[in-house]
Amino acid sequence: LAGGIILGVALWLRHDSQTTNILYLQLGDKQAPNTFYVGIYILIAVGAVMMFVGFLGCYGAIQESQCLLGTFFTCLVILFACEVAAGIWGFVNKDQIAKDVKQFYDQALQQALMGESDSNNAKAVVKTFHETLDCCGSDIVTATFTPVWRDDLCRKDSVKSFFENSNCHKKIDELFSGKLYLIGIAAVVVAVIMIFEMILSMVLCCGIRNSSVY
Repeated sequence: LAGGIILGVALWLRHDSQTTNILYLQLGDKQAPNTFYVGIYILIAVGAVMMFVGFLGCYGAIQESQCLLGTFFTCLVILFACEVAAGIWGFVNKDQIAKDVKQFYDQALQQALMGESDSNNAKAVVKTFHETLDCCGSDIVTATFTPVWRDDLCRKDSVKSFFENSNCHKKIDELFSGKLYLIGIAAVVVAVIMIFEMILSMVLCCGIRNSSVY
């Protein structure tokens, strides 16, 4: 059940419309940075393997097989190591992921505003950011004046929405910090469950060995 929950959360994060709209973008020959998906792929793998290992542990306990329970314990140790690695990776890269996406957005915005080569593609990239995150501009100044002289990039059609315009850098930070927060919670929950399962498997192995002796 825990493996199924983790797998479901990971698949939901993988196919979330906001992140997929942004991370599938391509500016000329440059693909949007998708380092964010590394942690999600680890969660997907851990969740799927946890489901299989869970059945293995249940079957080993029913059959009172020390071999199956020993295999179950070994698999849990490996999964636990992968989970710790995913947690360390997320902690180290939590700021870098948003930074890379912001740099990608800034490059597209600069090309779109300056009319550089491949500006049509840059406009499409920028408009996707703006429509997906409901924002405009990379900083306070740009976010304030871009809608005035480049209304083809920002979908703002009223004075009220003009003054309530949001900074895209801020929106990108909010988006990825929220998603990485969920990944961190999932990693902690899985780690706690794995520790409990490892202790339980050791207790069962000891119980089976003692019962076979007597």
